[in-house]
Amino acid sequence: MTPFSSFLEEHIELSSLRRAIAEAKRRPETDCVAALIDEATLAPELSAQATKTARFLASQQRKRAGSSGVEAIMQRFSLSSPEGLALMRLAEAILRIPDAATKDALIRDQVGDNDWQSFVGREQPLTVNAAALAMTAAARLHRDPTGLLARGSAPFIRLGIERAIGRMGGQFVLGQTIAQALQSSREPETRGYTYSYDMLGEAALTAEDAARYFDDYSAAIDAIGNQAQGASLYARPGISIKLSALHPRYARAQKARVMGELLPRLKSLAAQARHHDIGLNIDAEESDRLDLSLDLLEALCHMPELARWNGIGFVVQAYGKRASHVVDYLIELARQTKHRLMVRLVKGAYWDTEIKRTQVEGVDDFPVFTRKCHTDVSYLACARRLLAAKEEIYPQFATHNAHTIAAIHAMAGPHQPGKYEFQCLHGMGQAVYGPVIDPAGLATPCRIYAPVGAHRALLCYLVRRLLENGANSSFVNQAANPEISLDELIRDPVSLARKVSPLGAPHADIRLPEKIFGPSRRNSQGLDLTDECMLETLDKSLRETDHTYISRPLIAHYDASGDATRPVINPADHRDIVGQVTYASDAAIEKALGNADQEATWSKMTPAARRDILDKCADALEAHMIELIALLVREAGKTYANAVGEVREAVDFLRYYGAQVATKDSEATITPLGIILCISPWNFPLAIFTGQIAASLAAGNAVIAKPAEETPLIAAMAVRLFHESGVPLPALQLLPGDGDVGAALVADKRIDGVMFTGSTKVGKLISGVLLGRRGRTGQPVSFIAETGGQNAMLVDSSSLPEQAVTDIIASAFDSAGQRCSALRVLLVQDDCAEHVIDMLKGALDEISVGDPSQLSTDIGPVISEEAKSRIEDHIAAMRDAGRVIWQPKNGLVQQAGWFVPPTIIEVGRVADIGQEVFGPVLHVRRFERQELSSVIDAVNATGYALTFGIQSRVKSTIQHATSRSHAGNIYVNRNIIGATVGSQPFGGRAFPARGRRRGAAPRATARPVR
Repeated sequence: MTPFSSFLEEHIELSSLRRAIAEAKRRPETDCVAALIDEATLAPELSAQATKTARFLASQQRKRAGSSGVEAIMQRFSLSSPEGLALMRLAEAILRIPDAATKDALIRDQVGDNDWQSFVGREQPLTVNAAALAMTAAARLHRDPTGLLARGSAPFIRLGIERAIGRMGGQFVLGQTIAQALQSSREPETRGYTYSYDMLGEAALTAEDAARYFDDYSAAIDAIGNQAQGASLYARPGISIKLSALHPRYARAQKARVMGELLPRLKSLAAQARHHDIGLNIDAEESDRLDLSLDLLEALCHMPELARWNGIGFVVQAYGKRASHVVDYLIELARQTKHRLMVRLVKGAYWDTEIKRTQVEGVDDFPVFTRKCHTDVSYLACARRLLAAKEEIYPQFATHNAHTIAAIHAMAGPHQPGKYEFQCLHGMGQAVYGPVIDPAGLATPCRIYAPVGAHRALLCYLVRRLLENGANSSFVNQAANPEISLDELIRDPVSLARKVSPLGAPHADIRLPEKIFGPSRRNSQGLDLTDECMLETLDKSLRETDHTYISRPLIAHYDASGDATRPVINPADHRDIVGQVTYASDAAIEKALGNADQEATWSKMTPAARRDILDKCADALEAHMIELIALLVREAGKTYANAVGEVREAVDFLRYYGAQVATKDSEATITPLGIILCISPWNFPLAIFTGQIAASLAAGNAVIAKPAEETPLIAAMAVRLFHESGVPLPALQLLPGDGDVGAALVADKRIDGVMFTGSTKVGKLISGVLLGRRGRTGQPVSFIAETGGQNAMLVDSSSLPEQAVTDIIASAFDSAGQRCSALRVLLVQDDCAEHVIDMLKGALDEISVGDPSQLSTDIGPVISEEAKSRIEDHIAAMRDAGRVIWQPKNGLVQQAGWFVPPTIIEVGRVADIGQEVFGPVLHVRRFERQELSSVIDAVNATGYALTFGIQSRVKSTIQHATSRSHAGNIYVNRNIIGATVGSQPFGGRAFPARGRRRGAAPRATARPVR
């Protein structure tokens, strides 16, 4: 069995239609638009009819826009205004903060000096006035210079704002319970509307979350079904569900679990909906989950228990480049399984997330269109295909755009029962849809998509609505702007798209992933581990990389091939001998130092020439990415996401330092130091190894690279690529070995500088050896060190627990906690501690610890038996001291590797922790709000910390913690507005897929000429 025979737990075999979907994900926008634009074009007579209808609908929208509901709030409190941002930050946080003190602090922050009085007016709806008046009163009291009025009135201020926010939240949800929602829907139903109820909740982190959401859905289906009326399925209300709410690991890497655990739950809900004869619609989520959603849908459609039932629904997002191919697939699936599928066509609600994540991940192209008119073209083309498949599809067109409504109405012809329907959001669109459902108007049914749930659960839905409909390109936003003419408002998107030159060209201001750094350097190339075609290719390639690797001293005019070797063992599987290593002898060390001392070719090159060679090396790393990934997995125990991130970081270092020294200013001011010794760690055996070398070479130095004892094979491959790219052998020599090799090199007076990443203990020893020494320039020998420490994260009660837990898991347990910047100490406010810690434990129960050669593995092994023993000894000592110890209930499967389960240890004092524990161990210290300063001081007292994280919505807390912490790098997660939401640990969402380490990049090892 090869090490990668179990990369995937299932064999990928894509049908032609599924392959077309997968391949379309990264197709150039120009190709996608060119393929759709003719299909989206209306015949002249239909275009004229659509324009006339659109003008009428838009004028009705203009007359009533912003008169009530969500539209009024979004129009009056725009996210482009400080008042709008302040109000939305309160809306997403105030109702879920448990303690009064933190609520009051948040209110003080958001009231600020804003002009709330200008938002009050007789013509404004009650919700707008209530919010503005509450904020006005709070602002006046907080402006009292004595502060006495604010302190004395704090409970009343808090109550007033909470009520105003609750009233505002009520505009976004139909009811806080399904019973309330059903009651609220009765009056609109008498006017001809029907409903699809959406129970708020998504992105379950724990099994408990998923079970609760399942129960909510099940109870809602019974409640809806018991009251449902209508002559046909299409006239009856239905329910919308989010698959991420039904499973805590709804991600491609966990496909086997998802199909085995989530599918039965989905089947149960579908059977229940069939019993009541109401539609069950599977909502769309981020693009990296589309293929997994289609797998579940296909399985559902083939179930005998659901045969010939037409209530299965699915959402297609028109902003996705794959939309038209998904429509083709759904039509064929319906035909094969003899279902008439309900297909809701939407524009799409995760655009900001998709764009930014794609840029961060460095893949070829965006999965979504970058121009609004291209999305609208896609929508119309998909609509035409859906309408043409009348036997297979019941189309549901969700849009608030007057032209889109009119174009579909013209395209579809006279409406007949069961032909199609429109859909709108609760609190929005009623102005434009009044004439649509009117028998004297378009006489077409409309279904309202209605969120149901407590206002405190509104967050993810609220942010999507704000970003989606608050954008300056959205119809809802533009309809409320009197400066935009009706003609401009209802323009045919096809005509706009045809004016783009060349046809289908992406938006010029949205940079492709490779261009996000501008013209100075290219971004590194990533791998999309959710893309089915990529996984298919990766699976095949990995099975062909079962090599035995060699690492020996690479020294000019020296042959180490006859020296003794020793095996390099896979830390995840001791049976796997990854390769052989030859340690550098005393003779090898002396020869390397002599070569480096005489090296002159490299230092005499121009910075531009050195940059070109480093760029070539970066290209070589990308060309060998899969082989490097395979070696990182086997030798260093990296998971695939971490391995991809490490190769990318190495590539970025090469291009970054080359670009830095090749500037005009640098050419005139940089002079090399001489011989630089680079001592790199095993936890980033390629990225830090390459970064140290790149910084040193870029400045013209000769480099002796001493890799970590545990990971010499990766280092050897990297150095060979440096040499093949044009770096002379004397300018970069490799000396693998243990600590004795490093000590001998540090002690040699020919060394002009040392770059070191590793333990603080070793760093201090090196510093002591170098103390007082001067290099060949006459300056003190440079020592650049990066070590770890008691890195902490502060979580207060204003933070979003789901977001905090995601970040805690990523920081403390990714890479098995083996990062210099990894979270070691969690400081959590006592008011929210129980909830956060319970959620953290529940999320960790879902994490997979095991062999990283499997894609489904989240956490791999620690690096060595010594490391494992050291971590376990610490845990045992803490247990003996009476500390509360927690580890996942699923435990560890017996494996031939060095594995330590994620461990949480509660401590009474930070000082009780002792030295840094380099592994998957998190120490938790609960604190009272008034103890904030003292717990930060306690972390400072440990003497060192590379990072400090802050999870808070309160500006004053952030400022205080930032100023008090002594950590080298401080990271703040302040608010959710405008950020990715609904993230999962290791799920490929907000947590960076690249697995980048947190820490400053090594400096270029050179000194400016004075």
